[in-house]
Amino acid sequence: MSGTPGGLAHIVAGELEVEYADSGPQDAPAVLLLHGWPYDLHAFDASAALLADAGYRVLVPNLRGYGGTRFLSAESARNGEQAVLATDALAFLDALGVADAIVGGFDWGARTANVLAALWPERVRGQVSVSGYLVGSQAANAQPLPPAAEFTWWYQFYFATERGRVGYDRFRDDFTRLIWRTASPQWEFSDETFARTAASFANPDHVAIVIHNYRWRLGLADGDPALGELEERLAARPPIGVPTITLEGDANGAPHPEAAAYRDRFTGPYEHRVASGGVGHDLPQEAPQVFADAVVAVDRMASEAGRQREGVRRV
Repeated sequence: MSGTPGGLAHIVAGELEVEYADSGPQDAPAVLLLHGWPYDLHAFDASAALLADAGYRVLVPNLRGYGGTRFLSAESARNGEQAVLATDALAFLDALGVADAIVGGFDWGARTANVLAALWPERVRGQVSVSGYLVGSQAANAQPLPPAAEFTWWYQFYFATERGRVGYDRFRDDFTRLIWRTASPQWEFSDETFARTAASFANPDHVAIVIHNYRWRLGLADGDPALGELEERLAARPPIGVPTITLEGDANGAPHPEAAAYRDRFTGPYEHRVASGGVGHDLPQEAPQVFADAVVAVDRMASEAGRQREGVRRV
């Protein structure tokens, strides 16, 4: 592990050298925070600071294809399917010697948190998931939606074309500004805030990872055969039993399910919260206190669940 300018660090984890932020006491309970597209680890700057002050060790990696995270081999497939992002997260925790963590995220990061909690619950003490249950499958994504719903996924269809791949590569900053404004229509982000994150999209693998992620969802790109069994399990929409708080912004302009649609997927201690005041899709950055409070609350839920299990064993 080595330090980098800006207070970030690098560590070899699986097939990646991961760039990440590490704050708070090193021996404290761990919180793993996962960003989505088109964002980066800076989405958690404020909420991570709040959590570090609250006594947690806060780990925030840049996902494959973002920032200073790099593949160790030029031969590795630039794969962006949901299972590989989860195995990346596991490899990252393993490399740091972290046995379990509270996991929180939004967008791709929320989906990754869901996958970790569903398939490896022993590694997830609890989770905070913006927009709820996001585990998907190619079979489910093959089913058409009503036209108004399909319209909100315009970029997914754009990315299915070669024109879309070239266009995203050529106009990354313009594309990102458009997504930020439509996903968070009331968020008045500064040019400085945008530039800090946009720098992460200069990663040489960024376009390949993003395009593969969305093409894989539509069945237009193959996944890694080694992950096939995991994807089959995920396609069954497995329930999640770890303590969970789902969050939603009251002004989220990105495609997202209604809370009632996923309530039955959470079978353990559960709570749903809405962040008010014009909060959009990037909830941790737009409402960092709300997000940090949810992490602390789900940790308490996990502690209470543990005490109850211990009481049952004693009886």
